[in-house]
Amino acid sequence: MAPPAALADVVERAAGVLAELAVVDLDGVDGAVLGEALGGLQRLRGRLDVAEARVLGRFDAERAWEPSGAKTAAAWLAWTQRLPIGVARQRVRHARALRALPDVEAAWGDGDLDRSHVVAMLSKRTPRTRAVFDADHRVLLDAALRLGFKDFTSVCDRWEQIVDPDGAEDDAAAEHAAREVHLAQSFAGMWFGKLTLDRVSGAIVDETLRAIDRELFDADWAAARHRLGRTPTPADLERTPAQRRADALVEMATRARTAPVDGRRPAPLFTVVVGLETLEGPVLELFNRTALTPGTAARHLTDADVERIVFDPPSRVLDVGERRRFFRGALRRAIEVRDRTCFHPSCDEVPQRPEADHIHPAAHGGPTTQDNGRWGCSYHNRWRTTHPDHDASIGQDGDHAPGDDRAPPAA
Repeated sequence: MAPPAALADVVERAAGVLAELAVVDLDGVDGAVLGEALGGLQRLRGRLDVAEARVLGRFDAERAWEPSGAKTAAAWLAWTQRLPIGVARQRVRHARALRALPDVEAAWGDGDLDRSHVVAMLSKRTPRTRAVFDADHRVLLDAALRLGFKDFTSVCDRWEQIVDPDGAEDDAAAEHAAREVHLAQSFAGMWFGKLTLDRVSGAIVDETLRAIDRELFDADWAAARHRLGRTPTPADLERTPAQRRADALVEMATRARTAPVDGRRPAPLFTVVVGLETLEGPVLELFNRTALTPGTAARHLTDADVERIVFDPPSRVLDVGERRRFFRGALRRAIEVRDRTCFHPSCDEVPQRPEADHIHPAAHGGPTTQDNGRWGCSYHNRWRTTHPDHDASIGQDGDHAPGDDRAPPAA
């Protein structure tokens, strides 16, 4: 067995190889080659992160920072590398934790995990959950290796609620208590503000702002088309996205002031899903997939609407409208609740302008049923029309749901 290489020599050789990347000519490189290179760089990043964590863990354990006068390894790291102290502390915590989590270290070093996965996973390793986490963290690791990031963080949130329900409720209560809005006028007359909202309140405000922002965008687009006599580009619009969102906030306040006295207050909608076998464990989330604790939901039940949806494979939720061309009403809602995200594996966010799409096109005889319906964003519903050969590669058989193993499409 060859003797171990000197650490400084290894770092120097690695730096030399990485320097070659700066002079690689990328002009004319095929897209598939670029994609393969990005995958290789991700794996390389993981190896570098784990190598840094191993060295930092030993540096911390041997208290090698003491001769410099720094108080802690994190303080030394922040000082010598000009990092935010919060980032330095996080890296030290990760280095300490990896010594007890060899499986996580191996997956990270192989490039199968990104630091963002490690951050999400280790955020659940608290003093109250450490013993349980160290014993069954492979459940979370498996989710990180199989699922899209949004679904993975949902699994982490549900795991925390099961293992430490009191801690999850305490965190949710702290989030709610931290809500605040500051709005102040400057000497010059401008207004400046800061906004901090809990998960439910933030989702309400964000969804309303997005809806009004969309109205304003459509109006700006139509005005630009009329003014220019052609299809405009975003640069042709009179308002920037930030300006339009500010105007949407003012419009939201204006509509609140002009609402009828006997108008009905908007109520949050809680959907109770029963028997959806593609989900593992309890599900308590907003529709944008933000995890909630039971206590958070309970605070809103007095002014909420509740709908019940029962999934039972032998008899589908609803099987109506088979002869219709479009998904409407309860059938559309059933597909929306079942899928929740766009069908394309690259798109794991809740669509802002969602559409229910036929898996087998209606023009080719595809029925308007649950089994032949899927949820998608407007972009990918148009995209599949021009890329019909990709449908098979993304594994769409009508059974997509959160928790599916979303492998990338075949090259």
